[in-house]
Amino acid sequence: MLSMLKRWLAGAPPLPEGWAEKSLATLPLLAVDLELTSLDVREAQITSAGWVEGRGSHIDISRCFYSVVRTRADLAQSPVIHGLTGADIAQGAHIKEVLEQLVGYAGTHLWVCHNANLDLSVLQAALSAQQISCPPVVVLDTLKLAVYQLKKHHEVLPPNSATLAVCRQRLGLPAAPAHNALDDAMATLQLWFAQNQVLNGGKVVNVGDLLHTQAISCKKMEKT
Repeated sequence: MLSMLKRWLAGAPPLPEGWAEKSLATLPLLAVDLELTSLDVREAQITSAGWVEGRGSHIDISRCFYSVVRTRADLAQSPVIHGLTGADIAQGAHIKEVLEQLVGYAGTHLWVCHNANLDLSVLQAALSAQQISCPPVVVLDTLKLAVYQLKKHHEVLPPNSATLAVCRQRLGLPAAPAHNALDDAMATLQLWFAQNQVLNGGKVVNVGDLLHTQAISCKKMEKT
């Protein structure tokens, strides 16, 4: 209760009613990743989106989604980094179609992201632009969880120590394909499974038990 009060005083929205008591072993998970034209939230546009469902320590390969997204924005380095050309983007889905599918998971699944602040802030802007309503999203950020664990051993974090690839390597996970939204979503979910094992072992853990790590938060998706 004290931890939740501190978060509320810091301006973070509290978890929706009942979420703190949900078991991480049985809660449906949705790992989400976006490929963007920029890391600047103010100008970033979505070029592709990918997500995959899971539960406990299992990934449901049959419930994956990936789509390239049309945009008129400057692609900048996207063709080099993500392998998406202007022709690919032109044939992509409309952003509204992708968003309408994604919002169906808000409120029912715990979203798992690596750098949730970036992806969810861009999503919030996209939802507002398309006038799509979305419930608050409860998210687990594997980047913040990595920082929490690193700070136990480092006063100053080593450079690039919290990237998705380095986090996976540190926990003994194999190298995974990068810069594809679906591949990164799957890699993020695998990272969470490994982090959970290190942090909690076989213990039964609820969502509220991770609040002290600051890796769990609730993001309001409606712009005010």
